[in-house]
Amino acid sequence: MPKYVLTIVYLSLLAGQLALVSSSEQGFYQQSPGLLILLALAAYAVTALLSQLTQLAETHPTYAAVTKVLVPSLFAFMLLLTWQSIVVGFAVSAVLLPAPSAIFYSLGNNLPMFWADFKQTYLKAVLAGYFLGCSAGFIVAQLAVKSRFLRLGLVPLGNFMSAIPIVGIAPIMVMWFGFDWQSKAAVIVVMTFFPMFINTLAGLQSTDAIHNDLMHTYAANKSQIFIKSQLPQALPFIFNALKLNSTLALIGAIVAEFFGTPIVGMGFRISTEVGRMNMDMVWATIVVAAIAGSLSYGALALLERSLLFWHPSFRGTHKR
Repeated sequence: MPKYVLTIVYLSLLAGQLALVSSSEQGFYQQSPGLLILLALAAYAVTALLSQLTQLAETHPTYAAVTKVLVPSLFAFMLLLTWQSIVVGFAVSAVLLPAPSAIFYSLGNNLPMFWADFKQTYLKAVLAGYFLGCSAGFIVAQLAVKSRFLRLGLVPLGNFMSAIPIVGIAPIMVMWFGFDWQSKAAVIVVMTFFPMFINTLAGLQSTDAIHNDLMHTYAANKSQIFIKSQLPQALPFIFNALKLNSTLALIGAIVAEFFGTPIVGMGFRISTEVGRMNMDMVWATIVVAAIAGSLSYGALALLERSLLFWHPSFRGTHKR
C-alpha cells in the first residue's frame, strides 16, 4: 500500500479518536468498552507516523528541522489525547485527575491571575535570587582559585549545605526577610550559590597547562589569562550550573511560598487551590511553572550553544 494512503489512514484514526472524545458523554468507555480498540489503533497510528517522520529526516536532511518540531508535538498530542480519553471515558473524578481540556480552560479563563502569580514568583523572586546566587557563586569561585584557604573551607561547606532540605530553610528565611518576594529570593540564593561555586571552581581549575604556558610566552597579564584562557575553558562547567540552577530556583521559590506569602504567587496558588479541591487550577499553575522553567532552560541552552560553538561537544552538532 502506498505510503500516502497509510498516512491518510493513520490521520483518520487520530481524527476519529478526537471526534469520539469530543462528542461523547462522561463514562463512554464504561458503557461501550469496545471503543478502547479505537484508542489503541490511534496509539498505533501515532507510532507509525513517528516512524515515518524519523525515516523522512534520515533520508531527506532538509526536513530535519521540521521533523524535530513535529515529532515531539505529535508525541505530546497523543499523550494529551490518551489522558483526555481515559479521564472522560472512565469518568475519573476531577479531584483525582482533571482532564487536559479542563486544565487549559481554567488557564485561559484566569490569565490575569496567573500573570500576577508569574510576576510575583518568577519575575521578582526567581530572577533576583538566581542572579544574586549565581553571581556570588561565580565571584567567590574566582577568589577560591587563588586561595587554598577558601577552597578548603567552602567546598566541604557546600556539600553540607546541599544536604539541608529546602523545607527547613524556607521558614527561617520568611522569618528573617518577611512574607514578600525577598524571603523567596534569599532561599534561592542559598540553593543556587554552591552549585555555581563548585562548578565554576572545577571549571577554572581545569585550565590546560599548555594554554597557560602559551599565555605566559605572550607576556599576558592576569586579566588577559582569565578572559582568554581560564573563562572560555570553564564555560561548559558554568553553563551546567546555570541550567541546573534555573530549575532549582523555580522549585525553591514555589516551595518557599508555602510558608508565607502575600495573596499572590505560584506556591500560594497551589496551596490555596488544593485546599479548595480545585485541582484544575493546581494543574494549570503547574503548567505555567513548567513553561517558565522550560523556557529558561531552553534560553540558557541556546546561549550555551552560541558561545561554545568551538567546543568539541558542539562541533558535530553544528555540522549536522
